[in-house]
Amino acid sequence: MATITALVTVYHGTDADDLQRALDSLAAQTRPADELVIVADGPVSEGVRKVVEKQDARVIWLPENVGAGPASQAGLATIDADYTARLDSDDAAKPERFARQLEYLEAHPQCGALGTAVEEFRDTPGDTGKVRALPENPHAYAKMNSPVNNPSVMLRTRAVNEVGGYVDVHFMEDYDLYARLIAGGWQVRNLPEPLTDFQVTDAQFARRTGREMLAAEAQMQRNLVSYGLVSRPRAAFNLAARTAYRALPAGLLRRVYAALFHDAG
Repeated sequence: MATITALVTVYHGTDADDLQRALDSLAAQTRPADELVIVADGPVSEGVRKVVEKQDARVIWLPENVGAGPASQAGLATIDADYTARLDSDDAAKPERFARQLEYLEAHPQCGALGTAVEEFRDTPGDTGKVRALPENPHAYAKMNSPVNNPSVMLRTRAVNEVGGYVDVHFMEDYDLYARLIAGGWQVRNLPEPLTDFQVTDAQFARRTGREMLAAEAQMQRNLVSYGLVSRPRAAFNLAARTAYRALPAGLLRRVYAALFHDAG
């Protein structure tokens, strides 16, 4: 029997109610994970600590905030399960998500990462009806954008370890991991069904336009070149296009985002 570990990271910005909703969704899976690993990336609020401590989980308490990539790797390094299922602490997994992903991954042994479409929400799951769906075979798309909706992914643990796990690429640790999987000969795929509820906040759009994001974009393009996925001219084009996109006024950025990613279905 294949085994699944669910991996969730929390940090000082995590909301206790959001985290409880995420963990409740894991408990409600039709095919529950065999183990839950929670990584506390530095100090957390008392409310989050209370939610974490009442879980039947293996908890890794990091003494200081190290960032999403290193925190994820701290959890991954402890996992022996065949598959590692990710979920962000402010999102939720629909009940059949793990069952559907496990079925696909068992039937496709060359697939190293499998995401799903996501249904966006602002306050409670289902309140917008908007779906973000990425290509089912996103290898070409990965040359320009992260090929998987990050909170929806189930990873083949062996594949991720083979390519070096998570590394510290600020804001881009997930994209970087998928790029290395593709460069390493693994398939990355997406299920078309919206099996993950994804919370959209104004803060997410603010993070997309900060100065730190420009440095992260430049580093990610250098990485794509080093992995052999894009040429230097293509990397320069990507950086210019992605920087221009992020420089749009907030209202226009939301409209462009909706046009690019939303599926009315």
